[in-house]
Amino acid sequence: MPRKPRPDDALPFPTREAVLRFITEHPTRATKRDIAKAFDVKGEARVGLKLLLKELEGEGLIERHAKRLSQPGALPPVLVCEVVSRDAEGDVFAEPVTWDEENGPPPKLLVLAKAGRRQEGGINPGIGDRILGRITDMPRGYEAVARAAVRPIKLLDRRPEGIMGVVRLTAGGARVSPISKKQHHEFVIDTEHLNGAEDGDLVTLDVHRAGRYGLPQAKVRERVGSMKSEKAVSMIAILANEIPYVFPDAVIAEAEAAPAASMAGREDWRDLPLVTIDPADAKDHDDAVHATPDPDPANPGGVIVTVAIADVAAYVRPGSALDKEALKRGNSVYFPDRVIPMLPERISNDLCSLKEGVDRPALAVRMIFDESGHKRRHSFHRVMMRSAAKLAYQEAQAAVDGRPSERAAPILETVLRPLWDAYAVLSRGRAAREPLELDLPERKVLLKPDGTVDKVVTPERLDAHKLIEEFMIQANVAAAETLEAKRSPLVYRIHDQPSLSKIESLSDFLQTLDLKIAKQGSFTAGIFNRLLTKVENHPNAQLINEVVLRSQSQAEYSPLNIGHFGLNLRRYAHFTSPIRRYADLIVHRALIRALGLGDDGLPTGIEERLERIAADISAAERRAMQAERETIDRLIAEWLSDKIGATFRGRIAGVTKAGLFVKLADTGADGFIPASTIGADYYAYDEVRHALVGSRTGETYQLGDTVDVKLVEVAPLAGAMRFEILSDGRSGRPMARSRLRSSLRHPDRSGERNAPRKTYGPRRGR
Repeated sequence: MPRKPRPDDALPFPTREAVLRFITEHPTRATKRDIAKAFDVKGEARVGLKLLLKELEGEGLIERHAKRLSQPGALPPVLVCEVVSRDAEGDVFAEPVTWDEENGPPPKLLVLAKAGRRQEGGINPGIGDRILGRITDMPRGYEAVARAAVRPIKLLDRRPEGIMGVVRLTAGGARVSPISKKQHHEFVIDTEHLNGAEDGDLVTLDVHRAGRYGLPQAKVRERVGSMKSEKAVSMIAILANEIPYVFPDAVIAEAEAAPAASMAGREDWRDLPLVTIDPADAKDHDDAVHATPDPDPANPGGVIVTVAIADVAAYVRPGSALDKEALKRGNSVYFPDRVIPMLPERISNDLCSLKEGVDRPALAVRMIFDESGHKRRHSFHRVMMRSAAKLAYQEAQAAVDGRPSERAAPILETVLRPLWDAYAVLSRGRAAREPLELDLPERKVLLKPDGTVDKVVTPERLDAHKLIEEFMIQANVAAAETLEAKRSPLVYRIHDQPSLSKIESLSDFLQTLDLKIAKQGSFTAGIFNRLLTKVENHPNAQLINEVVLRSQSQAEYSPLNIGHFGLNLRRYAHFTSPIRRYADLIVHRALIRALGLGDDGLPTGIEERLERIAADISAAERRAMQAERETIDRLIAEWLSDKIGATFRGRIAGVTKAGLFVKLADTGADGFIPASTIGADYYAYDEVRHALVGSRTGETYQLGDTVDVKLVEVAPLAGAMRFEILSDGRSGRPMARSRLRSSLRHPDRSGERNAPRKTYGPRRGR
């Protein structure tokens, strides 16, 4: 569109990009007058500027609020925000209380304050406080740590419900040490304000006085429980990892108001005897299975396998309060005796739980395999089903092994044996595919009625577990294949092959055991499997399994497919657990849209957001795993805190320059042995052999070695233990001088790589 010419002596007319940049960088000074002044637009040229701004507004690149211009999704000039953190330099940060998740995660706002001084106007907000603030220009140097700056106008209220800590009784009162890393000071509590809390209890606080000097004073609002209990310990992990655990009222209201799904648009599969097979203590049942021989004479020995998954998409609509909260959580988080669910119980434990004998909506896939386990074809269906039986893994296995329960006996021949026959067929296909087969048993913490640790066990790995796992893998593959064929956007579950540097490190380590693996070429999971099969009876078989595991990449979610190395699959997407994983809900919606199964599929424009969503749910998964590990660490540490001086048998599970990590045989608990406490020699770190080697004697402590240790220190709040080693190391030769100098010269970068990995709790989806 032509614009009026400018006088020769004026500045060049601003470009579209320059105007947009100005609006972004000056959130409080972005009216047409401000822009004209900034670019020296005068006289008749103002008409051209007006037309330019109308163009930008018409294209949706800017919005107009009265006279103020802003980009879509920009922060309003005045807003209510909550103070969420303070960094080591004393800078305070907040987030908007109300924020549309469609515009991304809540932005981080710098609360303008000078360290050690009150805010202007006498406002001195602390963590948990809500303030009315005005957006202002960002000070220089803060652009990388916050999106915008906010100047407090008014302190609205204090919201200290996020403050939780451990009571430590003192003379005349108590102090509380906060468990959040964001809070850098203790709280003082008078005796009359302890509310029944005792020394060592985990409590929540109400802060009732916080002056400029001294520690803030508080009252105990609630006694969560003894630090010895799982409830208290898991709550620490929940808050420390910032895991949302309280559903907003709007989310609960939406869940409670949800009506049961109808038969509209569904196939009637209620006569098909699908069964659920889950852990004995499972509260929700989101997958059901069925199998039968294929009657097609062209497929002798073939089977038809059906997997039905709870139709969560029928209740959790895109953009709803339930949907936004589910995305925020990313997944359910599992602790030894509790679950922080992704969806409220009304959805997860009721409407979407495939209860025995109850009509439930489902999204099902029917797959046909030939006798070699190769899939011939599959189809997806939106159905209404009715579970024929709810079985535990052990119950289903016992029935097939000849010990049927009263519940399993009627369906043994008609339902269970065909399932096991189909599993035998699929196992042939799995063997031909050669997924990575690591022998790393999982451990599970069992609790007493009071929430304290009873014992740690290694559950038996049954064919029932393997059957369900393989059926779910095949359903996930079918979902990815269908959506690729339909050219639909989706979130893949990807697992990259090991990096060249990790392969080189693994190869160097194996050479120390006279074993070989190629350092170059095309790697497959089968190469690792052949190595692991070769060393099954090797004295260091467990060690080799762990080193192979540490060479692997971490699985994650992505809209871009690179395949799944561990499962040896070209395409793979999570479809089978939409109750507890947001990634699966996306895949369900994609199938609904791609196959025309309803109007509640993927929304238009989701493609532009999938990369960010995939990154968010991958981070949520890592956050959940971290919280679960920390809870186990703290529970075990507290459990063993009264056994100082006791001796244990264990195995070296990690080696760093600083010392040894030892995993106890009976409990799987981890502790640390500083290198400085090992013998009278100086022990250098041999990165290739994953070992500490005496510089004079050659005495060697290597990853995987069995050792006796004594417990000398326990820190339950940190979940840490320190051991003293009692066993002598294996005989060896001192490191060559060149390697010894290298180990001394280079800082240890192996701590994270060699840190022990825990495998407690329920199995996670691959």
